[in-house]
Amino acid sequence: MLDAAMECFWNRGYEATSMRDLVDKTGITGASLYNAFGDKRAIYQRALDRYVEGSVAARLARCEELPPLEAIVAFFDDIVSRSVEDRSRKGCMLVNAALDVAPHDDEFQRIVAEVMTRIELFFRDCVQKGQEQGAITSTMSAEELGRHLLGVLLGVRVLARVRPDRILLEGVVRPAIELLDIGSSPRHRDH
Repeated sequence: MLDAAMECFWNRGYEATSMRDLVDKTGITGASLYNAFGDKRAIYQRALDRYVEGSVAARLARCEELPPLEAIVAFFDDIVSRSVEDRSRKGCMLVNAALDVAPHDDEFQRIVAEVMTRIELFFRDCVQKGQEQGAITSTMSAEELGRHLLGVLLGVRVLARVRPDRILLEGVVRPAIELLDIGSSPRHRDH
């Protein structure tokens, strides 16, 4: 039931989703939905939590098992593939929440900010480990590079909503990866 509600919100957005839509999508009566979750906002919060744990947290867990630079590359490869394969162009539910709900709701602003901080910390930790291992450039701090990668991620996810073209999205990601990779930096290629 929660997966069906999540799909409904993810496809239509919070404002455009009515309780009638949720009833139709889940097959559960309005009274049962209210009894189980409360109001539409509470259902949305549970659906967003489910998305974060099933998509964002699962991706982070998979990537954290890899060497640092590989982890970042795998993360972005997965994002680009999901974006290109998203025929309905529903994008990332977290980014959608950041644009649709968070500006008008302090609680959702906090929730979205916490998840984005979690992603930024994943990038920062990967960069820091890679710098310690000599696999990632130390020309900028791990904090700066982590923030940069978060910005690239959000740009890719927003861009993919209107132009889900693999060449375009990979072209946005590639310079960010090359910025990190000591082996691809111009001063190292010449040696």
